[in-house]
Amino acid sequence: MTSVLRHRCGRALCAGALSVALLSGGTAGAYAVSSPPSPTSTLASPTTGMASITLHANKTAVKTGQTVKFSGRTKGLKIGTPLVLQHMKSGKWTNLRATAKVKKGSSYSILARLNTKGTETLRVAAVKGAAKVYSHTVTVKVS
Repeated sequence: MTSVLRHRCGRALCAGALSVALLSGGTAGAYAVSSPPSPTSTLASPTTGMASITLHANKTAVKTGQTVKFSGRTKGLKIGTPLVLQHMKSGKWTNLRATAKVKKGSSYSILARLNTKGTETLRVAAVKGAAKVYSHTVTVKVS
């Protein structure tokens, strides 16, 4: 009788330990196996939780040299976090000279002059520190 009880307790302890290991290992595995960020994704940081950036453009069509105001809100980013406007060029995201910082209330505003004719695909990125967070993309037609 004692050996049966001992085996049952041992099995219960092993099952509990295995469950904890699987749960914590699954979370670490999710971070380790995650794919590189897509233009519309956000990445989680252990310190900020799930961070995100929204993006709105006040104009969707402008003439060359006109200014467009990009604005939005952030979630999970500290006040003062630097943000940069990026555009897709030759299949790669490149930084523009338009930058801003997260203000009190988690908002931001960026003014950018668009000088290249064509359709510009743009996003806002917070790439300082451990977390790399990207907004969804917006398109602006420049004629």
